[in-house]
Amino acid sequence: MKHTAIINLDAPGPTINKHIYGHFAEHLGRCIYGGFYVGEDSPIPNKDGIRLDVVEAFKRLNIPNLRWPGGCFADEYHWMDGIGPKNKRPTMINTHWGGVTENNHFGTHEFMELCELLGAEPYITGNVGSGTVHEMSQWVEYLNFDGQSPMTELRKQNGRDKPWNVRFWGIGNENWGCGGGMTPEYYADKARNYSVYCRNYGNKRLYKIAGGPNVDDYRWMETLMKKLVYCPSGLPEDRFVNGISLHYYTFAGSWEQKGKALEADSDKWLILMKNAWRMDELITRHSAIMDQYDPRRKIGLVVDEWGTWHQVEEGTNPGFLYQQNTIRDALSASLHLDIFHHHANRVVMANLAQAVNVLQAPILTEGEKMVLTPTYHVLEMKKDHMDGTALPIILNPENPVLEYNNTTFPALSISASRKNGRFLLSLTNIDPEKSYPISVDLRGGEVQKMTGRILTSTKLNGHNSFENPHEVEPQNFTDFSIKGGTLHCTIPAHSFITFSFTSTVN
Repeated sequence: MKHTAIINLDAPGPTINKHIYGHFAEHLGRCIYGGFYVGEDSPIPNKDGIRLDVVEAFKRLNIPNLRWPGGCFADEYHWMDGIGPKNKRPTMINTHWGGVTENNHFGTHEFMELCELLGAEPYITGNVGSGTVHEMSQWVEYLNFDGQSPMTELRKQNGRDKPWNVRFWGIGNENWGCGGGMTPEYYADKARNYSVYCRNYGNKRLYKIAGGPNVDDYRWMETLMKKLVYCPSGLPEDRFVNGISLHYYTFAGSWEQKGKALEADSDKWLILMKNAWRMDELITRHSAIMDQYDPRRKIGLVVDEWGTWHQVEEGTNPGFLYQQNTIRDALSASLHLDIFHHHANRVVMANLAQAVNVLQAPILTEGEKMVLTPTYHVLEMKKDHMDGTALPIILNPENPVLEYNNTTFPALSISASRKNGRFLLSLTNIDPEKSYPISVDLRGGEVQKMTGRILTSTKLNGHNSFENPHEVEPQNFTDFSIKGGTLHCTIPAHSFITFSFTSTVN
């Protein structure tokens, strides 16, 4: 049976915010130290200690933003410990992640330089759990104020004359858990307080992001919408916050019994993909709550932690969350990004966890070695969706489904976007065993100059290692045809294909 879809190339649609392709760098394991930062004395090529091969690899992804310093670490991090001469910075114990000593050599100035090298906007998460309103207010002032004040004088003493004007600010992280064990009512009141003292300086307005729900905690979302957003008395348009976060990780099993990254088991494959599809349900239901209090959709949903979470690799520190990354992870990432595209009228930002050496990392390092994971290649293949118009897709209801534990879910996921006269079509087949022929009716314009690329593997656990770094990489895909404006091809099992083309839109 051939499966079908219809895409109208000239149709209107919401913009896929480029910030959906954001990343996350926490002081966790080897994400910062050994990942992004190796120190000025390292033999690994660096600029002021920032590792240049990792920077160049991320620049090829055009990453739009980078979230820092956490994560759980954010709510025990005191930013003034990470400024000034490195030999005078106090140490601390990273109580969340491995109990290791943090020397604070990578702090505010180093992070801001990293973002400048990457060409990415900084997204800073402030300390609400163990910090103070005054502390976070001073951090905003230190980074953003261009006048005369104690914080600007301190910034200049530390080598930076002009402010950086950081736009994205998180008001705590997971405050229902590691960020303070708070109730939604208590957190909402604290967030109002913090928001007031996170000032706008000059004509630069902050985008303030409240610490939102854990997975399906809909009561948390409703409480925040009521107390931070819904203001019938007529407060300013941006209310207390501009966005609310959502965290959801995908397991091949359960939180208590996660699978292993390198398992080549079709059952574990299916449960992971079923759990990946749950992101669509979560966004739909949280968005429905948000719509009740914000029908004009001025408040963004920020999925600032997402990705696959497996057991740590054997022989590694369990608190470092180091895992391998296979074609299964890559296809899960593609599926998640498609879901964000389809909810582009509410989802304005997302951050894959995490950038280097932690969880679903696009990049792994070991000493001077660096490897690009299959997830990296999906991000590179999909990057031209950023800031494109999301095109509506009409799917045949008889398209293939998979089943696990009496639950069915689609085997195929499709995204399409239009930007500056160019189109990108993405097709993901998450079926571990079956290929599917498909016909995509591209209406509203004449397709021209179509090229294809494919990412797949001969093995269900295909991955790139330091010994074999090129096992899973994109290849040209030419096994397709265009007849009468319809694309015909077969999507191999466990594969991801992109088609790039131009069109004279009618």
